[in-house]
Amino acid sequence: MSYSVIKGSSYVLVHTPDMVMHNGTTQTIERHVNPESEYLKKIDKHLRSYDEVISYPANQTYIGNMTPEELRDYNLPWYDKKIEGADRYGKFGEIMPQDEFIGLMKIVDVFDLVVLESSFINTIKDKLTKHPIFTNELIEKLKDGEEISIIEKEIKENHAEALYNDGNVVGCIKRAHDIDPNLNAHVIFENLVVKASGVLSMLNLLEKNSINPEDIDYVIECSEEACGDMNQRGGGNFAKSIAEISGCINATGSDTRGFCAAPTHSLIEAAALVQSEIYENVVIVAGGATAKLGMNGKDHIKKDMPILEDVLGGFAILVSKNDGVNPIIRTDLVGRHTVGTGSSPQAVITSLITTPLDKGDLKITDIDKYSVEMQNPDITKPAGAGDVPTSNYKMIGALGVKRKEIDRKELMNFVTGHGLPGWAPTQGHIPSGVPYVGFARKDMLDGNINRAMIVGKGSLFLGRMTNLFDGVSVVIEKNNGVLDEATGVSEEKIRSMVAEAMRDFASHLLK
Repeated sequence: MSYSVIKGSSYVLVHTPDMVMHNGTTQTIERHVNPESEYLKKIDKHLRSYDEVISYPANQTYIGNMTPEELRDYNLPWYDKKIEGADRYGKFGEIMPQDEFIGLMKIVDVFDLVVLESSFINTIKDKLTKHPIFTNELIEKLKDGEEISIIEKEIKENHAEALYNDGNVVGCIKRAHDIDPNLNAHVIFENLVVKASGVLSMLNLLEKNSINPEDIDYVIECSEEACGDMNQRGGGNFAKSIAEISGCINATGSDTRGFCAAPTHSLIEAAALVQSEIYENVVIVAGGATAKLGMNGKDHIKKDMPILEDVLGGFAILVSKNDGVNPIIRTDLVGRHTVGTGSSPQAVITSLITTPLDKGDLKITDIDKYSVEMQNPDITKPAGAGDVPTSNYKMIGALGVKRKEIDRKELMNFVTGHGLPGWAPTQGHIPSGVPYVGFARKDMLDGNINRAMIVGKGSLFLGRMTNLFDGVSVVIEKNNGVLDEATGVSEEKIRSMVAEAMRDFASHLLK
Protein backbone atom coordinates (compact mmCIF):
# COMPACT_ATOMS: atom_id res chain seq x y z
CA MET A 1 0.00 0.00 0.00
CA SER A 2 1.42 3.36 -1.04
CA TYR A 3 1.51 6.61 0.96
CA SER A 4 -0.72 9.44 -0.22
CA VAL A 5 0.75 12.73 -1.44
CA ILE A 6 0.12 16.46 -1.16
CA LYS A 7 -0.72 17.48 -4.70
CA GLY A 8 -1.60 21.13 -4.25
CA SER A 9 -2.58 23.87 -1.81
CA SER A 10 -4.07 27.35 -1.65
CA TYR A 11 -4.07 30.16 0.90
CA VAL A 12 -6.40 33.16 0.87
CA LEU A 13 -6.98 36.28 2.96
CA VAL A 14 -9.96 38.62 2.94
CA HIS A 15 -9.60 42.21 4.12
CA THR A 16 -12.71 42.97 6.22
CA PRO A 17 -12.32 46.28 8.11
CA ASP A 18 -16.07 46.82 8.59
CA MET A 19 -16.47 43.29 9.91
CA VAL A 20 -13.77 44.07 12.49
CA MET A 21 -16.00 46.89 13.72
CA HIS A 22 -19.35 45.10 13.62
CA ASN A 23 -18.67 41.35 13.86
CA GLY A 24 -15.44 40.76 15.79
CA THR A 25 -16.27 39.45 19.26
CA THR A 26 -13.97 41.88 21.09
CA GLN A 27 -15.75 44.83 19.48
CA THR A 28 -19.30 43.51 19.74
CA ILE A 29 -18.86 42.74 23.43
CA GLU A 30 -17.37 46.19 24.02
CA ARG A 31 -20.29 47.80 22.21
CA HIS A 32 -22.70 45.85 24.42
CA VAL A 33 -20.90 46.48 27.73
CA ASN A 34 -19.45 49.93 27.18
CA PRO A 35 -20.87 51.55 24.01
CA GLU A 36 -19.19 54.91 24.72
CA SER A 37 -15.72 53.47 25.33
CA GLU A 38 -12.60 55.25 24.12
CA TYR A 39 -11.56 52.07 22.37
CA LEU A 40 -14.58 52.08 20.07
CA LYS A 41 -14.05 55.76 19.31
CA LYS A 42 -10.45 55.13 18.23
CA ILE A 43 -10.91 52.04 16.04
CA ASP A 44 -11.60 53.93 12.80
CA LYS A 45 -8.20 55.62 12.94
CA HIS A 46 -6.41 52.30 13.44
CA LEU A 47 -7.89 50.35 10.53
CA ARG A 48 -5.60 49.67 7.58
CA SER A 49 -6.40 50.37 3.95
CA TYR A 50 -6.61 47.55 1.43
CA ASP A 51 -3.29 48.64 -0.11
CA GLU A 52 -1.64 48.51 3.32
CA VAL A 53 -2.97 45.01 3.87
CA ILE A 54 -1.63 43.85 0.50
CA SER A 55 1.84 45.32 1.06
CA TYR A 56 2.17 43.88 4.58
CA PRO A 57 5.10 41.35 4.57
CA ALA A 58 3.32 38.62 6.57
CA ASN A 59 0.32 38.70 4.23
CA GLN A 60 2.50 38.45 1.14
CA THR A 61 4.12 35.41 2.75
CA TYR A 62 0.76 33.78 3.47
CA ILE A 63 -0.28 33.88 -0.21
CA GLY A 64 3.13 32.67 -1.38
CA ASN A 65 4.75 35.77 -2.88
CA MET A 66 7.46 35.74 -0.20
CA THR A 67 9.10 32.76 1.50
CA PRO A 68 9.29 32.45 5.29
CA GLU A 69 13.05 32.83 4.97
CA GLU A 70 12.61 36.13 3.14
CA LEU A 71 10.16 37.29 5.81
CA ARG A 72 12.76 36.60 8.50
CA ASP A 73 15.05 39.17 6.86
CA TYR A 74 12.63 41.88 8.00
CA ASN A 75 13.08 43.00 11.59
CA LEU A 76 10.02 43.10 13.83
CA PRO A 77 7.71 44.92 13.93
CA TRP A 78 6.53 44.29 10.37
CA TYR A 79 3.46 46.52 10.38
CA ASP A 80 5.58 49.56 9.55
CA LYS A 81 7.28 47.75 6.64
CA LYS A 82 5.93 47.77 3.11
CA ILE A 83 6.59 45.41 0.20
CA GLU A 84 6.90 47.62 -2.86
CA GLY A 85 4.96 46.40 -5.87
CA ALA A 86 3.07 43.86 -3.76
CA ASP A 87 0.40 41.97 -5.69
CA ARG A 88 -3.10 41.00 -4.65
CA TYR A 89 -2.61 37.61 -6.31
CA GLY A 90 -0.01 35.17 -5.01
CA LYS A 91 1.48 31.84 -5.99
CA PHE A 92 -0.83 30.11 -3.52
CA GLY A 93 -3.90 32.36 -3.54
CA GLU A 94 -5.03 35.95 -3.11
CA ILE A 95 -6.05 38.79 -0.82
CA MET A 96 -9.64 39.72 -1.61
CA PRO A 97 -11.14 43.14 -0.74
CA GLN A 98 -14.23 43.36 1.44
CA ASP A 99 -16.67 44.54 -1.24
CA GLU A 100 -15.93 41.59 -3.52
CA PHE A 101 -16.20 39.22 -0.59
CA ILE A 102 -19.66 40.52 0.27
CA GLY A 103 -20.59 39.73 -3.32
CA LEU A 104 -19.17 36.24 -2.86
CA MET A 105 -21.32 35.80 0.25
CA LYS A 106 -24.32 36.46 -1.97
CA ILE A 107 -23.06 33.97 -4.57
CA VAL A 108 -22.73 31.13 -2.02
CA ASP A 109 -26.12 31.84 -0.40
CA VAL A 110 -28.66 29.24 -1.58
CA PHE A 111 -31.54 30.26 0.71
CA ASP A 112 -31.85 33.94 -0.33
CA LEU A 113 -30.73 35.13 3.09
CA VAL A 114 -28.24 37.71 1.75
CA VAL A 115 -29.87 40.92 0.50
CA LEU A 116 -27.69 43.52 -1.22
CA GLU A 117 -28.45 47.07 -2.30
CA SER A 118 -29.03 47.42 -6.06
CA SER A 119 -26.21 49.81 -7.02
CA PHE A 120 -23.74 47.92 -4.80
CA ILE A 121 -24.56 44.57 -6.36
CA ASN A 122 -24.11 46.00 -9.87
CA THR A 123 -20.68 47.35 -8.98
CA ILE A 124 -19.61 44.06 -7.44
CA LYS A 125 -20.88 42.08 -10.40
CA ASP A 126 -18.58 44.07 -12.70
CA LYS A 127 -15.60 43.44 -10.42
CA LEU A 128 -16.16 39.72 -9.94
CA THR A 129 -16.77 39.21 -13.67
CA LYS A 130 -13.13 40.19 -14.20
CA HIS A 131 -11.89 37.81 -11.51
CA PRO A 132 -10.04 34.79 -13.00
CA ILE A 133 -11.70 32.12 -10.85
CA PHE A 134 -15.38 33.05 -11.13
CA THR A 135 -17.38 31.39 -13.91
CA ASN A 136 -20.41 32.94 -15.60
CA GLU A 137 -22.53 30.41 -13.74
CA LEU A 138 -21.34 31.80 -10.42
CA ILE A 139 -21.69 35.45 -11.50
CA GLU A 140 -25.29 34.76 -12.51
CA LYS A 141 -26.06 34.03 -8.86
CA LEU A 142 -25.67 37.77 -8.17
CA LYS A 143 -29.32 38.52 -8.69
CA ASP A 144 -30.93 41.96 -8.71
CA GLY A 145 -30.58 43.92 -5.49
CA GLU A 146 -33.10 45.75 -3.30
CA GLU A 147 -33.70 49.36 -2.29
CA ILE A 148 -31.82 50.45 0.82
CA SER A 149 -35.13 51.20 2.56
CA ILE A 150 -36.13 47.53 2.34
CA ILE A 151 -32.77 46.46 3.74
CA GLU A 152 -32.99 48.92 6.64
CA LYS A 153 -36.47 47.66 7.46
CA GLU A 154 -35.15 44.07 7.64
CA ILE A 155 -32.45 45.23 10.06
CA LYS A 156 -34.73 47.30 12.29
CA GLU A 157 -37.86 45.15 12.33
CA ASN A 158 -36.76 41.60 11.57
CA HIS A 159 -33.40 41.35 13.38
CA ALA A 160 -31.33 41.04 10.20
CA GLU A 161 -27.55 41.48 10.51
CA ALA A 162 -26.26 44.53 8.63
CA LEU A 163 -23.55 44.27 5.98
CA TYR A 164 -21.26 47.30 5.91
CA ASN A 165 -18.75 48.53 3.36
CA ASP A 166 -16.77 51.75 3.84
CA GLY A 167 -18.91 52.43 6.91
CA ASN A 168 -22.19 52.31 4.98
CA VAL A 169 -24.94 49.69 5.04
CA VAL A 170 -24.90 47.91 1.67
CA GLY A 171 -27.00 44.91 2.55
CA CYS A 172 -28.06 42.53 5.28
CA ILE A 173 -28.26 38.88 6.21
CA LYS A 174 -31.71 37.73 7.25
CA ARG A 175 -32.40 35.26 10.02
CA ALA A 176 -33.31 31.78 8.78
CA HIS A 177 -35.82 31.07 11.55
CA ASP A 178 -37.98 33.22 13.83
CA ILE A 179 -37.12 31.36 17.05
CA ASP A 180 -34.15 29.02 16.52
CA PRO A 181 -31.03 30.70 18.04
CA ASN A 182 -28.80 28.58 15.81
CA LEU A 183 -30.40 30.09 12.72
CA ASN A 184 -30.53 33.71 13.82
CA ALA A 185 -28.96 36.35 11.61
CA HIS A 186 -25.73 36.57 13.64
CA VAL A 187 -25.00 32.84 13.33
CA ILE A 188 -26.04 32.73 9.68
CA PHE A 189 -23.67 35.67 9.06
CA GLU A 190 -20.75 33.79 10.65
CA ASN A 191 -21.56 30.60 8.76
CA LEU A 192 -21.87 32.30 5.38
CA VAL A 193 -18.48 33.93 5.98
CA VAL A 194 -16.98 30.49 6.64
CA LYS A 195 -18.62 29.07 3.54
CA ALA A 196 -17.66 31.98 1.27
CA SER A 197 -14.02 32.04 2.37
CA GLY A 198 -13.92 28.25 2.08
CA VAL A 199 -15.24 28.48 -1.48
CA LEU A 200 -12.61 31.14 -2.24
CA SER A 201 -9.93 28.77 -0.94
CA MET A 202 -11.30 25.84 -2.93
CA LEU A 203 -11.57 27.79 -6.18
CA ASN A 204 -8.01 29.04 -5.79
CA LEU A 205 -6.81 25.49 -5.14
CA LEU A 206 -8.48 24.27 -8.32
CA GLU A 207 -7.26 27.20 -10.44
CA LYS A 208 -3.68 27.45 -9.13
CA ASN A 209 -3.06 23.72 -9.50
CA SER A 210 -5.05 23.05 -12.72
CA ILE A 211 -7.35 20.59 -10.95
CA ASN A 212 -10.60 19.39 -12.48
CA PRO A 213 -13.27 19.86 -9.77
CA GLU A 214 -15.04 16.73 -11.01
CA ASP A 215 -11.99 14.67 -9.94
CA ILE A 216 -12.51 15.49 -6.26
CA ASP A 217 -14.04 12.55 -4.36
CA TYR A 218 -14.25 13.81 -0.80
CA VAL A 219 -14.04 17.13 1.07
CA ILE A 220 -13.18 17.62 4.75
CA GLU A 221 -14.01 21.06 6.16
CA CYS A 222 -12.03 21.90 9.30
CA SER A 223 -12.80 25.45 10.43
CA GLU A 224 -13.87 26.34 13.98
CA GLU A 225 -17.51 27.21 13.31
CA ALA A 226 -20.33 24.66 13.19
CA CYS A 227 -23.63 24.82 11.32
CA GLY A 228 -26.93 23.22 12.23
CA ASP A 229 -30.29 24.04 13.77
CA MET A 230 -31.75 23.71 17.28
CA ASN A 231 -32.04 19.94 16.86
CA GLN A 232 -28.39 19.42 15.89
CA ARG A 233 -26.31 22.50 16.64
CA GLY A 234 -23.15 21.31 14.93
CA GLY A 235 -24.61 18.79 12.52
CA GLY A 236 -22.93 20.33 9.47
CA ASN A 237 -22.19 20.18 6.59
CA PHE A 238 -19.89 22.98 5.42
CA ALA A 239 -17.83 20.54 3.36
CA LYS A 240 -20.53 19.49 0.94
CA SER A 241 -21.90 23.04 0.68
CA ILE A 242 -18.45 24.28 -0.39
CA ALA A 243 -18.07 21.39 -2.83
CA GLU A 244 -21.46 22.22 -4.36
CA ILE A 245 -20.61 25.85 -5.16
CA SER A 246 -17.10 24.91 -6.35
CA GLY A 247 -18.35 22.46 -8.98
CA CYS A 248 -17.11 19.29 -7.25
CA ILE A 249 -20.14 17.35 -8.42
CA ASN A 250 -18.64 13.92 -7.71
CA ALA A 251 -17.64 14.73 -4.13
CA THR A 252 -19.23 14.01 -0.81
CA GLY A 253 -17.74 15.16 2.48
CA SER A 254 -18.02 15.96 6.17
CA ASP A 255 -16.83 18.45 8.78
CA THR A 256 -14.06 17.78 11.30
CA ARG A 257 -13.93 19.90 14.46
CA GLY A 258 -11.05 20.05 16.92
CA PHE A 259 -10.59 23.74 17.73
CA CYS A 260 -7.17 24.86 16.42
CA ALA A 261 -5.92 21.29 15.87
CA ALA A 262 -8.64 20.37 13.35
CA PRO A 263 -6.60 21.09 10.17
CA THR A 264 -3.82 18.67 11.16
CA HIS A 265 -6.38 16.06 12.26
CA SER A 266 -7.97 16.52 8.82
CA LEU A 267 -4.67 16.19 6.98
CA ILE A 268 -4.10 12.84 8.67
CA GLU A 269 -7.68 11.73 7.97
CA ALA A 270 -7.37 12.69 4.30
CA ALA A 271 -4.08 10.82 4.01
CA ALA A 272 -5.64 7.71 5.53
CA LEU A 273 -8.69 7.85 3.24
CA VAL A 274 -6.49 8.02 0.15
CA GLN A 275 -3.89 5.53 1.36
CA SER A 276 -6.63 2.99 2.11
CA GLU A 277 -7.91 3.53 -1.46
CA ILE A 278 -11.38 4.54 -0.28
CA TYR A 279 -11.00 7.82 -2.18
CA GLU A 280 -8.46 8.99 -4.74
CA ASN A 281 -8.61 12.78 -4.27
CA VAL A 282 -9.51 14.37 -0.93
CA VAL A 283 -9.51 18.11 -0.24
CA ILE A 284 -9.26 19.59 3.23
CA VAL A 285 -10.57 23.15 3.35
CA ALA A 286 -11.29 25.82 5.95
CA GLY A 287 -12.79 29.26 5.89
CA GLY A 288 -12.26 32.19 8.26
CA ALA A 289 -13.85 33.28 11.53
CA THR A 290 -15.42 36.72 11.97
CA ALA A 291 -15.38 36.28 15.76
CA LYS A 292 -11.56 36.45 15.77
CA LEU A 293 -11.38 39.77 13.90
CA GLY A 294 -9.80 42.46 16.07
CA MET A 295 -9.37 39.95 18.89
CA ASN A 296 -6.29 41.77 20.25
CA GLY A 297 -7.41 45.17 19.00
CA LYS A 298 -7.36 46.82 22.43
CA ASP A 299 -3.68 45.97 22.92
CA HIS A 300 -2.81 47.13 19.41
CA ILE A 301 -4.48 50.49 19.89
CA LYS A 302 -2.86 50.95 23.31
CA LYS A 303 0.50 50.68 21.56
CA ASP A 304 -0.61 53.04 18.78
CA MET A 305 -0.54 50.24 16.21
CA PRO A 306 -2.96 49.42 13.42
CA ILE A 307 -5.42 46.63 14.20
CA LEU A 308 -3.64 43.76 12.47
CA GLU A 309 -6.40 41.20 12.88
CA ASP A 310 -8.33 42.70 9.99
CA VAL A 311 -8.28 39.71 7.64
CA LEU A 312 -10.16 36.44 7.41
CA GLY A 313 -8.00 33.43 6.57
CA GLY A 314 -8.66 30.36 4.49
CA PHE A 315 -6.80 27.44 2.95
CA ALA A 316 -7.30 24.25 0.96
CA ILE A 317 -5.02 21.24 0.46
CA LEU A 318 -5.42 18.40 -2.05
CA VAL A 319 -4.35 14.94 -0.89
CA SER A 320 -4.12 12.33 -3.66
CA LYS A 321 -2.77 8.86 -4.38
CA ASN A 322 0.98 8.53 -4.79
CA ASP A 323 2.22 9.84 -8.14
CA GLY A 324 5.91 9.29 -7.45
CA VAL A 325 6.52 13.05 -7.53
CA ASN A 326 4.74 15.02 -4.83
CA PRO A 327 5.64 14.84 -1.10
CA ILE A 328 4.29 11.84 0.78
CA ILE A 329 2.41 11.94 4.08
CA ARG A 330 4.03 9.48 6.49
CA THR A 331 0.97 8.08 8.22
CA ASP A 332 3.29 5.74 10.12
CA LEU A 333 4.88 8.78 11.79
CA VAL A 334 1.91 10.42 13.51
CA GLY A 335 2.14 12.07 16.92
CA ARG A 336 -0.83 12.15 19.32
CA HIS A 337 -1.60 13.97 22.52
CA THR A 338 -3.63 11.22 24.16
CA VAL A 339 -5.99 11.46 27.13
CA GLY A 340 -3.23 10.20 29.40
CA THR A 341 -0.41 12.35 28.03
CA GLY A 342 -0.65 15.19 30.54
CA SER A 343 -0.40 18.91 29.96
CA SER A 344 3.18 19.75 30.91
CA PRO A 345 5.18 21.31 28.04
CA GLN A 346 7.64 18.41 28.05
CA ALA A 347 4.86 15.81 27.92
CA VAL A 348 3.17 17.65 25.03
CA ILE A 349 6.37 18.03 22.99
CA THR A 350 7.36 14.42 23.64
CA SER A 351 4.01 13.06 22.46
CA LEU A 352 3.86 15.25 19.35
CA ILE A 353 7.52 15.38 18.33
CA THR A 354 9.81 12.66 19.63
CA THR A 355 7.36 9.75 19.93
CA PRO A 356 6.58 9.70 16.18
CA LEU A 357 10.25 10.32 15.32
CA ASP A 358 11.31 7.35 17.45
CA LYS A 359 8.92 5.18 15.42
CA GLY A 360 10.92 6.05 12.32
CA ASP A 361 14.31 5.88 14.06
CA LEU A 362 14.76 9.60 13.41
CA LYS A 363 16.43 12.32 15.43
CA ILE A 364 14.94 15.75 16.06
CA THR A 365 17.51 17.18 13.64
CA ASP A 366 16.36 14.80 10.87
CA ILE A 367 13.30 17.02 10.39
CA ASP A 368 14.39 19.94 8.21
CA LYS A 369 11.49 22.21 9.14
CA TYR A 370 8.90 22.14 11.90
CA SER A 371 5.62 23.97 11.33
CA VAL A 372 3.93 24.54 14.67
CA GLU A 373 1.49 27.26 15.74
CA MET A 374 2.45 29.79 13.08
CA GLN A 375 0.83 32.85 14.67
CA ASN A 376 2.22 36.16 13.48
CA PRO A 377 4.33 37.62 16.36
CA ASP A 378 3.54 41.11 15.09
CA ILE A 379 0.03 40.42 16.41
CA THR A 380 0.73 38.33 19.52
CA LYS A 381 3.73 40.08 21.08
CA PRO A 382 1.98 43.42 21.71
CA ALA A 383 -0.86 41.45 23.32
CA GLY A 384 1.52 39.80 25.77
CA ALA A 385 1.46 36.32 24.21
CA GLY A 386 5.04 36.52 22.96
CA ASP A 387 6.46 34.93 19.83
CA VAL A 388 4.52 31.66 19.80
CA PRO A 389 6.44 29.81 17.04
CA THR A 390 9.83 30.69 18.53
CA SER A 391 8.70 29.48 21.97
CA ASN A 392 7.68 26.15 20.42
CA TYR A 393 11.01 25.77 18.63
CA LYS A 394 12.93 26.47 21.82
CA MET A 395 10.99 23.69 23.57
CA ILE A 396 11.68 21.26 20.71
CA GLY A 397 15.36 22.24 20.71
CA ALA A 398 15.59 21.87 24.49
CA LEU A 399 14.21 18.34 24.19
CA GLY A 400 16.86 17.69 21.54
CA VAL A 401 19.53 18.88 23.98
CA LYS A 402 18.15 16.58 26.66
CA ARG A 403 18.25 13.67 24.21
CA LYS A 404 21.85 14.63 23.33
CA GLU A 405 20.90 15.15 19.67
CA ILE A 406 21.69 18.88 19.82
CA ASP A 407 24.62 20.56 21.53
CA ARG A 408 23.44 23.10 24.08
CA LYS A 409 25.44 25.81 22.31
CA GLU A 410 23.60 25.04 19.06
CA LEU A 411 20.11 25.54 20.50
CA MET A 412 19.44 28.93 18.90
CA ASN A 413 20.94 27.75 15.61
CA PHE A 414 18.41 24.91 15.71
CA VAL A 415 15.58 27.41 16.31
CA THR A 416 16.64 29.42 13.26
CA GLY A 417 17.58 26.53 11.01
CA HIS A 418 14.67 24.17 11.72
CA GLY A 419 12.07 26.75 12.70
CA LEU A 420 10.05 29.33 10.82
CA PRO A 421 8.85 32.85 11.59
CA GLY A 422 5.10 33.07 12.19
CA TRP A 423 3.14 34.70 9.37
CA ALA A 424 -0.44 33.44 9.73
CA PRO A 425 -3.37 35.56 10.97
CA THR A 426 -4.70 34.67 14.43
CA GLN A 427 -7.83 33.02 13.08
CA GLY A 428 -7.64 30.11 15.53
CA HIS A 429 -7.37 27.04 13.30
CA ILE A 430 -5.62 28.81 10.40
CA PRO A 431 -2.11 29.10 11.95
CA SER A 432 -2.06 25.55 13.31
CA GLY A 433 0.69 23.83 11.31
CA VAL A 434 -0.84 23.94 7.84
CA PRO A 435 0.40 27.38 6.59
CA TYR A 436 3.75 25.79 5.73
CA VAL A 437 2.33 22.88 3.72
CA GLY A 438 2.44 24.85 0.45
CA PHE A 439 6.03 25.93 1.02
CA ALA A 440 7.01 22.43 2.18
CA ARG A 441 5.67 20.92 -1.03
CA LYS A 442 7.58 23.43 -3.14
CA ASP A 443 10.78 23.03 -1.12
CA MET A 444 10.65 19.26 -1.49
CA LEU A 445 9.88 19.39 -5.20
CA ASP A 446 12.82 21.79 -5.61
CA GLY A 447 15.09 19.46 -3.62
CA ASN A 448 15.72 21.96 -0.83
CA ILE A 449 14.47 19.83 2.08
CA ASN A 450 13.64 16.18 2.71
CA ARG A 451 11.28 16.23 5.69
CA ALA A 452 8.90 18.55 7.51
CA MET A 453 6.66 18.00 10.50
CA ILE A 454 3.21 19.60 10.69
CA VAL A 455 2.03 20.11 14.27
CA GLY A 456 -1.50 21.14 15.25
CA LYS A 457 -2.62 21.98 18.78
CA GLY A 458 -6.04 22.69 20.25
CA SER A 459 -7.59 24.10 23.44
CA LEU A 460 -10.45 21.72 24.06
CA PHE A 461 -11.27 23.31 27.42
CA LEU A 462 -12.79 26.29 25.60
CA GLY A 463 -15.93 24.21 25.03
CA ARG A 464 -16.32 23.54 28.78
CA MET A 465 -16.62 19.81 28.20
CA THR A 466 -13.09 18.83 29.25
CA ASN A 467 -9.97 20.41 30.67
CA LEU A 468 -7.83 18.41 28.27
CA PHE A 469 -5.41 19.89 25.77
CA ASP A 470 -5.18 18.40 22.26
CA GLY A 471 -2.59 17.97 19.56
CA VAL A 472 -1.53 15.84 16.61
CA SER A 473 1.42 15.86 14.25
CA VAL A 474 2.49 14.18 11.02
CA VAL A 475 5.69 13.99 8.97
CA ILE A 476 5.75 15.01 5.30
CA GLU A 477 8.60 13.60 3.26
CA LYS A 478 10.16 14.12 -0.16
CA ASN A 479 8.89 11.50 -2.61
CA ASN A 480 11.51 8.89 -3.52
CA GLY A 481 9.63 7.90 -6.66
CA VAL A 482 8.68 4.49 -5.30
CA LEU A 483 4.94 4.09 -5.66
CA ASP A 484 4.42 0.79 -3.85
CA GLU A 485 5.96 1.20 -0.40
CA ALA A 486 5.27 -2.41 0.50
CA THR A 487 7.25 -3.94 -2.35
CA GLY A 488 9.56 -1.08 -3.26
CA VAL A 489 8.57 -1.53 -6.91
CA SER A 490 7.11 1.34 -8.96
CA GLU A 491 3.97 0.96 -11.06
CA GLU A 492 6.03 1.56 -14.20
CA LYS A 493 8.36 -1.29 -13.22
CA ILE A 494 5.39 -3.54 -12.47
CA ARG A 495 3.90 -2.80 -15.91
CA SER A 496 7.25 -3.59 -17.50
CA MET A 497 7.50 -6.87 -15.58
CA VAL A 498 3.94 -7.86 -16.59
CA ALA A 499 4.64 -7.05 -20.25
CA GLU A 500 7.84 -9.08 -20.15
CA ALA A 501 6.01 -12.03 -18.57
CA MET A 502 3.31 -11.86 -21.26
CA ARG A 503 5.93 -11.89 -23.99
CA ASP A 504 7.62 -14.90 -22.43
CA PHE A 505 4.27 -16.68 -22.13
CA ALA A 506 3.38 -15.92 -25.76
CA SER A 507 6.79 -17.11 -26.87
CA HIS A 508 6.32 -20.34 -24.95
CA LEU A 509 2.96 -20.98 -26.63
CA LEU A 510 4.45 -20.51 -30.10
CA LYS A 511 7.15 -23.10 -29.52
